[in-house]
Parts: sequence; C-alpha cells; structure tokens
Amino acid sequence: MRLQQPMLFHSTVRKELARSFGASLVVLVTIVMTMTLIRTLGLASRGSVNPEEVLMVMGYAVLGYLPTILTLSLFIAIVGTLSRMYRDSEMVIWFSAGRGLSAFVRPLFGFAWPVLLVIATLSLAIWPWANQQTQELKNRYGSRGDLERVAPGQFQESANGRRVFFLDKDTPDNKSGKNIFISSVEKDKETVTSARLSNGQRLENSLTGEGLRISEFEQHGTRVDGAKLAVPSEDSPIKTRTTLRLIREPSAVNQGELAWRLGMALAALNFVILAVTVSSVNPRIGRSGNLVFALFAFIVYFNLLNLGQSWIAGGRAGFASFMLLLHGGTFALAALWLAKQHNNWTLGPRLRRLRGRAA
Repeated sequence: MRLQQPMLFHSTVRKELARSFGASLVVLVTIVMTMTLIRTLGLASRGSVNPEEVLMVMGYAVLGYLPTILTLSLFIAIVGTLSRMYRDSEMVIWFSAGRGLSAFVRPLFGFAWPVLLVIATLSLAIWPWANQQTQELKNRYGSRGDLERVAPGQFQESANGRRVFFLDKDTPDNKSGKNIFISSVEKDKETVTSARLSNGQRLENSLTGEGLRISEFEQHGTRVDGAKLAVPSEDSPIKTRTTLRLIREPSAVNQGELAWRLGMALAALNFVILAVTVSSVNPRIGRSGNLVFALFAFIVYFNLLNLGQSWIAGGRAGFASFMLLLHGGTFALAALWLAKQHNNWTLGPRLRRLRGRAA
C-alpha cells in the first residue's frame, strides 16, 4: 500500500492537470487568434501586409504569443486544480496520508517539464524566426512595383509616395477597370490625369504660382516604378535577431532582448512554484479570490519582465543583476512561502511570546 500511494497520488494530480491545461490552452489560443486576426486585417487594410497573406502573418504572430499563452495556461491549470482540491477537502485526505504541500512539487514538474521545454524553445528560437518571417512578408509587400499596387476600386499610393492611382471597377469580379485617375507631385507641379484608358485630360497646377494648364489627349504614357529588390540589412529589428547573435554581440539593446527571452523560460519555471503557494483557499471565502490574485501576480511579473528589458536596453540596469534580482528573488520568495505553508509557520505565537518576554 505504501508503494501504491505515491503512484496513485502522482497519477491523480497529473490527470486533472492535463484536463485543466488543455481547456485553458484552447480558450486562450482562441482569444489570441481572434484578436490577432482583427489586428492583421487592420494592417492589411492600411496596406502594410498583403491581404492574400493575412493567415500567414496571423500564424507567425500566434507563434510569437505561444510562450506567454503556454505559461499562463500552465499557471491557471495548477492554480485551478489545487484550489479545487482544497475546496473539495481532497487536500485534507492527502495531508492525512502523509503528503505535505511540498510533495506536490515533484508531480507538478513531472507534468510541466515538457511544457517548460517547449516554452524555452519558442522563446529562444521560434520567436525571432517568426518575427523574421513576418518582417520579410512586410518588406516584400512594401517593395512591390506601382503596377502591382494598382487594384480596381481602390486608391493606391506609389512606392515613393508621390503618386496616387485609382482604377474604376469594370467587372463584377473586380479584376479589371477602364476609368483611371492619377494624381502626382513632380518638379514643383501638381498633376491630375483622368482618362478612359484612351481619351482623357491632364491638369497641371504649378506650385510656384505660374498658373493652371489643362490639356487633352487620345493616348498618354506615364512612367511607373518597378518592384524593388529587398536587400537584407545588417541593422535588422531587434526582435528578428537570433539568440546566438544576441549573445555574440552583447550590446545594451541585445542584452535587453536576451533578458526578455531568457526571462520567459525562467518565469514559466517560477510560476510552477508560485502556483502551489497561491492555490491555498479557504472554502468559506469566494472561489475566485485566489485565482484573481494569481492572475494579478502573473501580470505584475510579466510587466516587470518587459520593464527590465527597457531598463537594460537603456543602460539603467545590468543584465546579470536584473536577472538575479527578478527571477532569483522570485524563486527564493516562492520557495520560502512554500516552506512556510508546508511547515505551518506562523508569526502570531512568536510575536506573542516576544511581547510576553518584553513585558
């Protein structure tokens, strides 16, 4: 019976953790995908990304959010599972059987270590790769030629920003048009050209005060810019740089980004221990009290992580000192809190004894 007790204990905890983690992950991924889709459609409407590549951009964005989603899902799963065990008095049964609160750490890490490994991989490798792919899609779409920008029924700006095209719709499928409008500013002249692809008129307004000139034509030709070849830049955005490059080039900005990526993995590790400590709930109090506190702790931790990135990048904090203070301090605080709950340490009796001695 003594040999079967730990196996039964571990399997019971892991099964409920798996159910809770799966449900939390599905809900959070659905919410993030909906928000990302709305944001990506907004970028497509402003001409920042190709409308045909919306799903690809959204997929890369969701990959970037996955470390945070997995960490929050794991945190909610542990807090929710242990809180339910407290409310249903299952904790009393396990404590009576000789299972202390610290005994939950081993089965929790036994369940969480694959998730922690995935979070570390996503933060250190997949995050910069996804950002790089998104940036390449934006650069490729932004470097397209003027002819590629023209679409029936839409105002489109040229690559240099000096010319605006509009082609009227001609067919229900919006694949062709006949009435064209071009507005451009070149050499101190503002020119407006409108035509039915053959006969049209051209209006030139001098910006230096020389007057207005109107001309008509049967055929008209205009020069448009072709597609530009996207040349990779050494000064790439910080989020697209590989983790190996951040380590090899230890500038302040690179160290700030590296602290954020490593911090994601360390934060997920600390949240496993924090979840055990914040899961204790009094059945007489509302069920959602500890969950609200847990979410508050999660938000504060990640805000400190983002704040530390800006501090390190701005030279106001050192990389090693910040990592030790935030993550090492959080781990020490969580471990001390866990030891207090496991051993039932209380300050009340000790304070009363100290007061008695002083009296």
